Amino acid sequence: MKKAICILASLMAALAANTASAEEIQKQAQNEELRARLPQEILDDGKMIAVNNGSFPPYEIITGTEMTGATKDISTAIGELLGITINHASVAGLPALLSGVNSGRYQFAMGPVGDYPDRQKANDFIDWAREYVVFAVEKGNPSGISSLDTACGKRIAVMAGGSAEKVIKEQSEKCVAAGNPAVEVQSFTDQPSSILAVRSKRSDAFFSSQAPLTYFVQQAKGQLELAGVGQANGFKDIYQGAVVKKDSPLGGVLHDAFKILIDNGTYGQIMKKWGLENNMIDAPGINQGQ
Repeated sequence: MKKAICILASLMAALAANTASAEEIQKQAQNEELRARLPQEILDDGKMIAVNNGSFPPYEIITGTEMTGATKDISTAIGELLGITINHASVAGLPALLSGVNSGRYQFAMGPVGDYPDRQKANDFIDWAREYVVFAVEKGNPSGISSLDTACGKRIAVMAGGSAEKVIKEQSEKCVAAGNPAVEVQSFTDQPSSILAVRSKRSDAFFSSQAPLTYFVQQAKGQLELAGVGQANGFKDIYQGAVVKKDSPLGGVLHDAFKILIDNGTYGQIMKKWGLENNMIDAPGINQGQ
């Protein structure tokens, strides 16, 4: 256990130390029209709390109580547009994030969080990124995981409560129905713990979003590689975005704030700074997940 804790601590230190270059992001002028559309209680407080469910590099990199990453830079820019401060709070797992937003404990989650129809019943998603789901495996891919169909009988790490967990559990049922061994689904509450499970050979693969997995593979110094790239892997087009309570007026405000950041080039500047060029979208949308 001590060794595992030390490895996890070392991984998080590496993530913090190897962030993107300190490129200066342009400061935003306050937009009075957008600010006037904020709920009065937010204007009175002068701040909002955006909730996250732990490190999701390179979007959200949590070190202690500090957050860096593309999400932090975008949050800062949107806060400047609205003339308020956006603070960040962490919870354990996606279910806790969504319930925190729906209960009003947090105003929103900047995410990006996967936008899917079942989640749209209780929340609105302001989509600002595209994503793909792949596997991170040990270098050389000794377990031979090349697609969702090759996961039968394998130990697959996923984020608890996430869409990848749902897909891999459905795949496990398909494996059994076809007379193959079930997938051993290993659910974790954060990305670093999932990656640690693969690096310590307790999991054969981590099934998750390509952007953070690419980042983790880069930090692993040759110990990991991606598998299943360029395939659907059980998913349709994946949109990810900020999350607000259903029909919250904040959804429209965030949508228009993203549109301003895309149009003035700030969004592109931030995404490229963090190596997310392939995850950019041309315009924000609301509840585009299918």
